[in-house]
Amino acid sequence: MTRVDWVTLLLIVAVAAAGCSDGDENFVEASGTLEGTDVNIGTEVAGRVKTLRVNEGSVVTYGDTLLTIDDTEYQIQLRQAMANLESYDAAYRLALAGSREEDVIQAEAAFRNAEGDYKRMKDLLASQTITQKQYDDVYARFVAAQQTYEKLRRGLRPEEIASARTRRDYAAAQADLLRKKVRDCTVLAPTAGTVTLRAIEPGELVTLGTNVLRITRLDPVNLMIYVSEAELGKIRLGQEARVSIDAFGEGRTFDGIVVYISPTAEFTPKNVQTKEERTKLVFGVKIEVKNPDGALKPGLPADARVSTAGSIER
Repeated sequence: MTRVDWVTLLLIVAVAAAGCSDGDENFVEASGTLEGTDVNIGTEVAGRVKTLRVNEGSVVTYGDTLLTIDDTEYQIQLRQAMANLESYDAAYRLALAGSREEDVIQAEAAFRNAEGDYKRMKDLLASQTITQKQYDDVYARFVAAQQTYEKLRRGLRPEEIASARTRRDYAAAQADLLRKKVRDCTVLAPTAGTVTLRAIEPGELVTLGTNVLRITRLDPVNLMIYVSEAELGKIRLGQEARVSIDAFGEGRTFDGIVVYISPTAEFTPKNVQTKEERTKLVFGVKIEVKNPDGALKPGLPADARVSTAGSIER
């Protein structure tokens, strides 16, 4: 190789080295696709869809009514449960109150009368005026009257009261369960977002757990990028990022924050164009991007520029 060739080669190497050194080590750049957070909504009761108030594309807020299910059967069951509860509650209150005063007075009178008969018959038996059988009959009536009076005077045992309370509480729980089923016939939005799937129509029968709608949260959206092992060392949770979208041109960027770093390496996702890139091991990094006006849509390709100079408190 001539001296001129050596000089030319050295110049090429120097230019290449200079180009490599122009990169800013305070940033990591990568591309990915925007993703929303999907919330699948299922039914907690079975029945026929009565009304459906949203379509695909509808924007909803937390607590909005999405659909209603016919609650006629559950309303009937609730009335039955309420009647059962009232019955057991009345029985429990009676157990607490004890015997009625008139019953106690009546039992005491019967007891005193039986006691007088018993004492007279006891004296007559001693003088052998009556038979043993007559005495035994009077004594049995005396003992029965005494026990009845004592039982009414003392009221129910603590165990009997506790049993009545348990039956009352069980009936109350059954009524609460039916109330919940009635409430569950009205399906509310668990989050704000956009309806991206409507899988049923009014009049259809749904079973417990049927996925009927999907709401996608668009603020914030997530951008998953993939970085090499060398770049991973520069990434920390809480680092700021600037996200740009080709559709908006270079004049508009969006604020983002690194919220997740994959602990394990994986092959580059298959949506990367070249086979060579797909065979590289990379680490996933999720960036949460603010989207207050809903301009960012799931599926849009985006470029991220992560600042490695520092991180912000979250």
